[in-house]
Amino acid sequence: MANFNKVFLIGNLTRDPELKYLPSNMAVCELGMAVNRTWRDRDGNQKEETCFVDMTAFGRQAETLNQYMSRGRPLFVEGRLKFDSWTAQDGSKRSKLRVVIENFQFLGGRGGQETGQGRAPA
Repeated sequence: MANFNKVFLIGNLTRDPELKYLPSNMAVCELGMAVNRTWRDRDGNQKEETCFVDMTAFGRQAETLNQYMSRGRPLFVEGRLKFDSWTAQDGSKRSKLRVVIENFQFLGGRGGQETGQGRAPA
């Protein structure tokens, strides 16, 4: 049976993007996103939960996200889940899921204008 790993998210950035470069000169951008879910319970009370997601973009996409995005801005992301694991300085094992961004679209751009396909606004 074939495997499938695809994630679609719409949310707001929780912090400004952090851009760095690998020794190979590849750009890497780390971002955080809050994705909210709202619903009504049996009594009609509105409930909300927030999922916080760490994301990574590479190359030109990383540079574009760093240039045009900031904390609080909405973003649509298409990507894949990646499992990271490491040993902390205290020797404990750590792990987390993150989304590797494969495509994105700015939402609510300047004057409400949207841009698309991971391209910079015109």
